Amino acid sequence: MSNEELVTGVIEELDWDPQVGNDSITVEADDGVVVLRGRVGSFREKREAQKTAQRVLGVKKVENDLHVHLMGLDALEDDELRADLLHALSLDALVPKTVSVSVDEGVVTLTGTVESQHQRAEVETVTADVFGVVDIVNKIEVTGPNQRARDVVRSISSC
Repeated sequence: MSNEELVTGVIEELDWDPQVGNDSITVEADDGVVVLRGRVGSFREKREAQKTAQRVLGVKKVENDLHVHLMGLDALEDDELRADLLHALSLDALVPKTVSVSVDEGVVTLTGTVESQHQRAEVETVTADVFGVVDIVNKIEVTGPNQRARDVVRSISSC
């Protein structure tokens, strides 16, 4: 597939996806690597644009250089955003209390531990849906099944 065909395919897919307003998204392609540039109105839209581009046949990798612009609204102060995030995370039964949140100019850093990759993804999904988030750095460690399996092996070995 040519680079032009790939760009056309991604643009058409972005046009089709109602979760992405692609009026200010440009698409470039080079040998299966697609680059998305421009502005979107929320972090969720940024993530959706990347997932949409990844669905296109021939896309090997997506570089997401989209910037979140909160549609002319003033960004929340970091402490307000952190409070909103903590509230949203506390309402989700899948999010353990071992997760910590810090915010710097709308960029959210997630730290702590969870038992499964599913929980880690859930924390990121909940975070992405909170207004004011412009990016996420997910440093949460998964300590679940593999760690428990090691503990079981240790227990058996010590018998």
